[in-house]
Amino acid sequence: MEILEEQISNYLNAAHIRQNLKTDNWTLHYKESLDSTNNWAKCEAAGGAPEGSVYLADTQTAGKGSRGRAWGSPEGTSIAMSMVLRPQIELSRVPMVTLVLGLAAAEGIRAVSDIETSIKWPNDVVCDGRKLCGILTEMGADGKFIVPGIGVNVNVDHFSEELADKATSMYLLTGKRYDRDLVTAEILNYFDRYYRIFLQTGDLTGIMDQYQSILANRGKMVRVLLPENPFNGLATGIDRMGRLLVQREDNGKVEKIFAGEVSVRGIYGYV
Repeated sequence: MEILEEQISNYLNAAHIRQNLKTDNWTLHYKESLDSTNNWAKCEAAGGAPEGSVYLADTQTAGKGSRGRAWGSPEGTSIAMSMVLRPQIELSRVPMVTLVLGLAAAEGIRAVSDIETSIKWPNDVVCDGRKLCGILTEMGADGKFIVPGIGVNVNVDHFSEELADKATSMYLLTGKRYDRDLVTAEILNYFDRYYRIFLQTGDLTGIMDQYQSILANRGKMVRVLLPENPFNGLATGIDRMGRLLVQREDNGKVEKIFAGEVSVRGIYGYV
């Protein structure tokens, strides 16, 4: 889908996003600038915001990544989006929502750009070994809602020296600028589809094939950073609960690694 540069707005446009949604399951809310869309969504959820409420910002001043890291959203370049979900599932299954959104993001980005996206388990969309998109899922204190947040580097034209070998953007990968409204809508369209399948099955059975087919870790040596006993092993895929299956290098035992439990790093690079 080729977009002329003069057609690309510097600001996200909720009305334009809405026009490109295939369902009416999402209610969009937009601010030009704020600290964090996850903070905004959690506050609204605590006040009773229903499932399907989506919170977008053109710029985040204190965006959050996984493990307390900052996630930058420069003005006019990125997607910063969080949503309120209230699935009737066991708390142990909440981490699977991160994987569902990761698959949706990878597919949505592909649909708009033809970029060969893959997933670094459990929460990064990558291309050419560098991070294109990150996901952070948080839960309300009462356990009555969850807030998955997503950041996508769309038209970012440079990164700091510290991040240049770890991060990339749709623009840097293709030399083209993209309409962030269309990217946002496609991610929501794919998430709507995969999330409904997840709710029906209660696990990842219905989307495992798609996820496995673009899992960047699969068939690669990784280091599992357990606090007490880190180990190296071969990542072979995921199971229906979204756990990464890693065959230990030291004894051949297959370990099931829960999302959010530990950090997994590639031995020969970021992925």
